[in-house]
Amino acid sequence: MQSSLKSLASVENWPVPTAAAAVVRADGTLAGAHGPTGHRFPLASVTKPLAAYAVLVAYEEGAIDLDEPAGPEGATVRHLLAHTSGLAFDENRVMAAPGTRRIYSNTGFEALGDHVAKATDIPFAEYLHQAVLEPLGMASTTLEGSPAKDGVSTVDDLVRFAAEVQAPRLLDARTVADAMTVTYPGLTGILPGYGHQRPNDWGLGFEIRDGKAPHWTGAMSSPRTFGHFGQAGTFLWIDPDARWADGGATGAACVVLTDRPFGPWAIEAWPPFTDAVLAELRTR
Repeated sequence: MQSSLKSLASVENWPVPTAAAAVVRADGTLAGAHGPTGHRFPLASVTKPLAAYAVLVAYEEGAIDLDEPAGPEGATVRHLLAHTSGLAFDENRVMAAPGTRRIYSNTGFEALGDHVAKATDIPFAEYLHQAVLEPLGMASTTLEGSPAKDGVSTVDDLVRFAAEVQAPRLLDARTVADAMTVTYPGLTGILPGYGHQRPNDWGLGFEIRDGKAPHWTGAMSSPRTFGHFGQAGTFLWIDPDARWADGGATGAACVVLTDRPFGPWAIEAWPPFTDAVLAELRTR
């Protein structure tokens, strides 16, 4: 698919075998897309926002409460969503008291999946399908293991998800606003691939840009930008303050999926790509 946004075509110059990208406005309309947007890519940690959205649906349905115990002793669903449960990155080991450090944790999201599955009596992959994927028409998206990292999807499907987050239908807008607001502010921690961040701000399942440096988004990205990137060479950001040329409309999301693992190439390529997208939006 060829894009009406020329900036998206720069993924052709990236050192990756396959890449696809798209931008969706806050009103849900597609601003542009490039590459094989129907190709299924492993998401790695871009799985987490999808899983978090399902957890928030379970909360709104009354199956769970954000402040009920979950995970290690003293931790809650909210702690797990915000990476403050104290659980280690990839093992069931407690490294800190809940709410005291931002420890990015795949194990925490696996605990979330188990918690929702027990509360609903539905396997988490199926709950995600019923609560999020099916209602949004994300027919090419599956969870094939861990809710932290084993999603597989397409740019086309993630455009639908990005449109939902910007104009929620499955959740109350106030719940989504909470998810994109810093939870347990001021905590330090490591942003994978980018080192220590002070503070290392997160919402509920979404990473928040704020003033982080270095960062995988762009210099033009607003502090309110939130989203996630994955070690599979994938990312999704949503910038509520992205400007459009008419000066009235704001808000856009960008999805990029590749099949090369995250590494120095991504650290070099992603920020200027994002800046080019944001600059082009301002001229349209």
